[in-house]
Amino acid sequence: MNENEIYSALTEVFHDVFDDEGIVLTPETTADNIDGWDSQAHVILTVAAEQRFGIKFRTAELESLRNVGQFVQLIRNRTSGS
Repeated sequence: MNENEIYSALTEVFHDVFDDEGIVLTPETTADNIDGWDSQAHVILTVAAEQRFGIKFRTAELESLRNVGQFVQLIRNRTSGS
């Protein structure tokens, strides 16, 4: 899966989780940029992304993420078998 495909699929996940079709993800997007992205929504988002991409994240991987760009890179690495 390339980066554009991941952003497209992840955008759909965000739209579903936050019930907001207006969300536009950029590499710099953080929880501060999205209304309702709190700790509970973060867990729901993580599970939804795992289901969408068919992967499981380790807690340490998630704790180091600072923005959507890093999340996309993590997904890319995990889906490419790295």
